Amino acid sequence: MKHLPYLFCFFFLAAGCGKEPQPNIQLQDFVDTTSVKVLGQRLIDLPYGLNLLEPKEKEAKELFIGVHGGRSEGYEWIYPLKTVDTINKEIYFYRWPDNGCFQESAEQLINSIESILEQRSGLTKVIVIGHSYGGILVSHVLKNWINKTPIEAHLVASPLLGNSMLSNLCGYSPIKKIKTNSTLFEWRTQQHLDGEFRDLPKNPQNIEISESVVTILPDTYKGNRLGHNWSISWVAEKITF
Repeated sequence: MKHLPYLFCFFFLAAGCGKEPQPNIQLQDFVDTTSVKVLGQRLIDLPYGLNLLEPKEKEAKELFIGVHGGRSEGYEWIYPLKTVDTINKEIYFYRWPDNGCFQESAEQLINSIESILEQRSGLTKVIVIGHSYGGILVSHVLKNWINKTPIEAHLVASPLLGNSMLSNLCGYSPIKKIKTNSTLFEWRTQQHLDGEFRDLPKNPQNIEISESVVTILPDTYKGNRLGHNWSISWVAEKITF
């Protein structure tokens, strides 16, 4: 019987070896017959970095990137990414370690975008949508954007005001203005409807940024309370063109 533990280990290893590794998720996998929770898990299982979600589009003119927020389960991005996809866009999803400070990940995103732009002269615009804490990361990208290609940022339900922890641990200071080759759209949920913000003493989305276009989201969306995660879907429908 002393060999029994080793037999268990052998069988577990053999079972693991028999499983084929699942390929990285692609937009073509976003089908209605698969649960959004399952698809979301595959999305969030992508490796850290900029992940292309479709074959490179020869006709693409725009680089489109989704940046998730803290503790994301991925499912909130399935419908939005399907919705914004057009033949003119090349869709990417940026995975980053959202349990720490954002600056290093923001710098890595800038470098990844610039590398793509150097190789693809046909891409004439960058669009980045950041949700929740991901919006803070995207705001850092805007602060440090020096590429001649214009960038359009959509910050959705993002606590751009920050807090003492972000300031003290990460050195965060909110963006105050945008550069000439940048466009910024803020999409703010109503605080009392947003599960992430409703118990806070003040709305962390409320901040003054010069030249930013602010939209307050409505109460409901498709019969549901328009809270933190549904906000991306609502915005995706508004920016699709």
